[in-house]
Amino acid sequence: MAQHLELGLDTFGDVTREADGTLKPHAQVIRELVAEARLADEVGLDFFGVGEHHRDDFAVSAPEVVLAGIATQTRRIRLGSAVTVLSSDDPIRVFQRFATVDALSNGRAEVILGRGSFTESFPLFGFDLKDYETLFSEKLDLFAALLKDNGTKAGVTWQGSIRPPLKGQHVFPPAESGTLKTWIGVGGSPESVVRAARYGLPLMLAIIGGNPGRFAPYVDLYKRAIAQVGGTMAPIGVHSHGYIAETDEAAREEFYADYKVMHDRIGRERGWPAYGRDAFEQEITHGSLYLGSPETVARKIAKTAKTLGLSRFDLKYSAGPLPHDRLMRCIELYGSKVAPRVRELLAQETVEA
Repeated sequence: MAQHLELGLDTFGDVTREADGTLKPHAQVIRELVAEARLADEVGLDFFGVGEHHRDDFAVSAPEVVLAGIATQTRRIRLGSAVTVLSSDDPIRVFQRFATVDALSNGRAEVILGRGSFTESFPLFGFDLKDYETLFSEKLDLFAALLKDNGTKAGVTWQGSIRPPLKGQHVFPPAESGTLKTWIGVGGSPESVVRAARYGLPLMLAIIGGNPGRFAPYVDLYKRAIAQVGGTMAPIGVHSHGYIAETDEAAREEFYADYKVMHDRIGRERGWPAYGRDAFEQEITHGSLYLGSPETVARKIAKTAKTLGLSRFDLKYSAGPLPHDRLMRCIELYGSKVAPRVRELLAQETVEA
């Protein structure tokens, strides 16, 4: 039986540049992001995810609002976050906002909950980083209780250490589709993998560097943890960077400079060395950068999907100031060329690297 794989896109609303190199206003980037989502829907992709950041190089700080706008301009594509930083948000408000997106989209909303790889939201919203673990753990526990309630007569009863308890409290609106599909985003923490299994939630692996096969132990851990708690196997997905052009050479030349700008800016904040061409080529050939022609990218996605037993692959297609017109062409090729080729490859008995 052929492996079924959903193919999606993720963006953080990276601030893009004009032809003359000047950066676009945040408002224009958000409007163009909606156009990118509309194209993703038109070319038949399965999911469109919008990330949350609170810094000047990303335009989206309120992904649910952007997703609500997208919901009214699309027909079938599923819509979600990539990710929602639950630790610095209120779980009840997160549920309410995504339930509202679910209503506007006729049941197409999803949420990916995670800690996030950036910490700007903690001081911005008055949270202390020393409470990093407690905040995520307890807020996820509350969110799981909201998922179970979803409009029942009993309401939500919950108690923790970070807020007053809830006793039979009702939260509106409920998700119209009966449930709000919720993933746990994991960047490499075994504890988070086990936590996803304990709550019976799908696992989204953020693989942003190195051989994707090194995450196989996390998949195995997830399966074993689900078996130990007597749960049902949930979907596993991967989020990774990538870019598609007509040829491998064109993809490299169109993508590298802007990807380096993004990598070096973040790297200066985190003490990374300057990003070079050798590291770029290594990540394309042996790592987690899905870059090249439609055939090249399709084969690499298919191989990762087979290796890790995936149900979803999300391509993070935006990269720093990479221009909007290139993003649109990448989306078109992903939906029209890569997606059907991946499904052909997965229908075969073996997939060559």
